[in-house]
Amino acid sequence: MTHCSRLVGVDVPTSPPQYTLRLDGDDLERGKLADLEARHVFEAEPRRTFRWHRGQRHYPGRYWCATTEGFVGYESRLELAALLLEDFDHRAVRIASQPFELIADRDGVERSYVPDYMIEHDDHRFTVIEVKPKRRLEDPEIAGALRWAGDIIQSRGWGYRLVTEPDPALLSNVRFLAGYRRLWQFPRRDVEVVEATISETPTLGAAMRSAGAALDDIPYARAVVLHLLWRRSILCDLTSALANHTALETP
Repeated sequence: MTHCSRLVGVDVPTSPPQYTLRLDGDDLERGKLADLEARHVFEAEPRRTFRWHRGQRHYPGRYWCATTEGFVGYESRLELAALLLEDFDHRAVRIASQPFELIADRDGVERSYVPDYMIEHDDHRFTVIEVKPKRRLEDPEIAGALRWAGDIIQSRGWGYRLVTEPDPALLSNVRFLAGYRRLWQFPRRDVEVVEATISETPTLGAAMRSAGAALDDIPYARAVVLHLLWRRSILCDLTSALANHTALETP
């Protein structure tokens, strides 16, 4: 959810972009954005707190993230969908919610902006993510504010990506597989046995049958196969409904 707000109502001299981080409770750190190291972002608390009240239009909450092995906050169901897909992306190694506040001049007025997520990738790149419904991007003011924020963030050397509504089938499948995301629920020995057993099985149904025979526990073996799909140890087309005939392939 974008928050671009006017901090002062008068013209201000142009100055280098600034940032604030929430270190502990209400303790804020402020400095030049150019000096902000990404590792400090992931060590900080969410810049905004997540609030709940009767009648609110959005549904904030916390999601247990397999990537971070901890809870990550979200402010809307659309943000939760985006977070779920980032958690499923094996290239993500750290995820921070409401990571920092950007403060910079826009059209002679000092404004602030808090993005939704920051992702660290396994190749040491960083991407800042803004989640926004497609219809909101048609608003020229919102589109302009996001271009302003994106240009500043990219000038820092980080990526910037706008995320809108995902493919419904993909989201449905990933949401289902997320039920099998917790590593500690699946002993390594069982996972290795199933991986070896299904390495050449052509379909999801065949993989579940082979895994069931190997572990002598069909319901549990199915869960292990779905865990392997979550881990991307085996792959399939997730833009179609999962079925016994769903074709499998190895990475």
